[in-house]
Amino acid sequence: MIIPKILVVGDDAEVIEFLVHILEKEECYNVKAASGNGVAESLGSDSFGIVIAEFTTKKSNGQMVLDYIVEHYPQVKCLVYAKDASISNSVEALKKGAFDYLALSDTDNLIPAVKKALEEDDLSVPAPVKRNVRTNARFGHLIGKSRAILNVFSIVEKVAHTGSTVLITGESGTGKELIARSIHENSKRFDKPLIVINCGAIPGELLESELFGHEKGAFTGAHRTRIGRFELADEGTIFLDEIGDMSPNLQVKLLRVLQEQNFERVGSTKQIKVNIRIIAATNQDLNNLIKEESFREDLFYRLNVIPVKVAPLRQRKSDIPLLVSYFQKKLSDRRGGGLKTFSDATMDALISYNWPGNIRELENLMERLYVLADNDVIKVSDLPENIQGKEPTMFQYSLSPMESGLSFNDAVENYQKMIILKALDQTNWVKAKAAELLKMNRTTLVEKIKKLKIKADMEQQFFSQTP
Repeated sequence: MIIPKILVVGDDAEVIEFLVHILEKEECYNVKAASGNGVAESLGSDSFGIVIAEFTTKKSNGQMVLDYIVEHYPQVKCLVYAKDASISNSVEALKKGAFDYLALSDTDNLIPAVKKALEEDDLSVPAPVKRNVRTNARFGHLIGKSRAILNVFSIVEKVAHTGSTVLITGESGTGKELIARSIHENSKRFDKPLIVINCGAIPGELLESELFGHEKGAFTGAHRTRIGRFELADEGTIFLDEIGDMSPNLQVKLLRVLQEQNFERVGSTKQIKVNIRIIAATNQDLNNLIKEESFREDLFYRLNVIPVKVAPLRQRKSDIPLLVSYFQKKLSDRRGGGLKTFSDATMDALISYNWPGNIRELENLMERLYVLADNDVIKVSDLPENIQGKEPTMFQYSLSPMESGLSFNDAVENYQKMIILKALDQTNWVKAKAAELLKMNRTTLVEKIKKLKIKADMEQQFFSQTP
């Protein structure tokens, strides 16, 4: 079992001793203390998961500690504390990247806050923002040269400097959050907060409080006032991932925020005015959800001001070598090892594979190969069996009609569909290039596509059914 390491930072010895005592009573944490001036040395010599530091709105050591952690150790969750429960203090701290804000008058919340910091998924907490630092790359970590991704680059470039609401659609693992980050980092709000929240990862009954905050006593368990994500995103951007999972009742409140840029915390009637940009994303077909009456049509039109459709990896295979190179470089930098290279046959297998998990699946595979492959050159045999690209032979296909009950003509038609889809996939659906690959006339290929009723959306389903 890994024992969490916690660093308590401050210049008041009595307060530090008091907080350390509370933490050590749990007997499950490794707790150390440091002064504000010694935090850099402490973080550099040991790996802490949590730092608990003093914070005031004045330029104190505690505030500089928070700034230092956000810039140099963004993976460390920083809880800040002060002698009072000032809402203005807590908002300022949370906007600067603190995970949570505590008042010394309410230390009963210290252990629950620490447990939450250890357990909560990174995607559902506010992302630390480096203030006054603009990214050098126009498109952050978006990688590719295919027509599909170049079209996304073009939209990002056009929309970033505006304040328009953006709706990003695409399958899971296609990089929708990276696109949202690129839009924010290239906007006029680049030095303001980018708050990320996954609407599908938080239970519906808690999501309203997460988004809009709540007042003390608003419901059972609301022991103190909580600042919501919309309030934290003031003057910046909020990214609502998996917006299709939001309940209809909460959609009504979100629609009002879009229209009026104000809201109330749960349990309050006080209006809170915000100036935020909203970027939403979903892997679902919102038009179908509208027909099923589980998503509001008026909210869809409010969100869909600037639509960005992200192509799945199987439709942008020319980007795979670039992505492989990028992930290998990233792993090498992180782990300090040498770069792995891929044989031509291995790269062909990667390009031929259908990638149902998209870029996330490719990234995970790169890490697996980096760790487990014995040689510096990755061979086809190092790949998982489902990616090795061993195409069924004609003889294997000749057995399938008898095993599945297909007629001879149906089996031949299925095989023609398979090889035509394969050629279209490898050429990004450029029919002239696909015809050249198949060694047939373009007009003949077009006639076959019409006759066999081949469409792009049948590709994944067809390949998943073929033996």
